[in-house]
Amino acid sequence: MDALVFDRFGGPEVLEMRRLPDPAVPPGHVQLAMKAVGLNFADIYRRQGNYVLAGTPPHIAGYEGSGEVVAIGEGVGGIRVGDRIGFADVPFANATRVTVPVDHAIPLPDDIGHVQAAAILLQGLTAQYLAQDSHAIRPGDTVLVHAAAGGVGQILVQFAKTRGATVIALTSTAAKAAFAAAKGADHSLTYDGDWVATVRGLTGGGVTVAYDSIGTTLADSLAATRSRGTVVAYGMAGGNPPPIDPRPLMEQTKTLVGGDLWDHLDSRDSRLQRSAALFAALRSGEVAWPEIETFPLANGADAHRRLQSRGVMGKVVLIPAA
Repeated sequence: MDALVFDRFGGPEVLEMRRLPDPAVPPGHVQLAMKAVGLNFADIYRRQGNYVLAGTPPHIAGYEGSGEVVAIGEGVGGIRVGDRIGFADVPFANATRVTVPVDHAIPLPDDIGHVQAAAILLQGLTAQYLAQDSHAIRPGDTVLVHAAAGGVGQILVQFAKTRGATVIALTSTAAKAAFAAAKGADHSLTYDGDWVATVRGLTGGGVTVAYDSIGTTLADSLAATRSRGTVVAYGMAGGNPPPIDPRPLMEQTKTLVGGDLWDHLDSRDSRLQRSAALFAALRSGEVAWPEIETFPLANGADAHRRLQSRGVMGKVVLIPAA
C-alpha cells in the first residue's frame, strides 16, 4: 500500500508518501481500499507531536475515511467484498489500505458518497452527541457556540436551531461571523472586545449552555453562562484550559461537562444508530453539507498547510490515488 507518513514531528514538510506492506486482516476486521480520507486538526496535532500516536515510526495519521471492502477477516458476517464502508475512529487512515474492526465499520447508504462520508462523519457525529447527550438542547434554550464557523461548530449551530434554541456564534473574524449567521446563528460575534458582557446582555444574564472547543476560553464560557447553566468542554484548539475552582460552580449552581466522541461511539449498534440519524438529518435539510476541498493524498503537506491556515470553513478531504 501507499501511505502518507512522517518519521519525526514537525511542520507539513515532514510528510511524505511511502510504499509500505499491506496491513493484515485479523479476525473480526475488514480491509478497505480507501477512496477518501477526512483531514482534521487532530492530524496536525499528531504530526506536531502534541497528541498521542499509536504505533512506531513511520507514523500514519488519520482516523476518518471511506472505502470499499477488498478483504474480510474470519468471523465477519453481514459485510461483503465491494461494500462501501465509512468510519470515524480507526487509526492509520492516511493510506490506500486500511483495516477496520467490524464494530467500527459504518455501511454507507447509496445516497452518501465516499467524499461526503469522509467530510461529515467525525464532525457530524461529534455535533450530534454534543446536542443530544452532553446537553439535550430544548426549545427556548440559549446556546453559545465557540468556533462556530468550524467543522463541528457550524453543524452544532444547525442542530441547535432545529431544536428551537436561540444561538449565539463566536468566531475569530468578521467573515466567519457572517458565515455562522448564514448557517442560522441568531447573533454572530467575534472574540474582539468584551464578548462575555455582550453575551450576558443579549441573554439577560447568560446562556443556558456554552459549547467550548477552544480551551483557553473556559473560564469566560462559565462567566457567560447563567445560574443552573452548563458548559460543555470538548476541545483545546486554543491551548490548555485554565484550572477551574469548583467553589464558584457550587455557589452559582453551574455544571461543567467534558465531552469526547469516542466515549459515545462505544459499540457497533451506537455507530449504526448515530450515523443513521446523522444521514437522516442531512437528507431532511436539518444539517447542510459542508463545503468540501479535496487534495490528492500525495499532496498531504499542502492539505495540512491549507487546514492550518485557519481559512477553511468546511472540510478538507484527501483522495488516495486509484
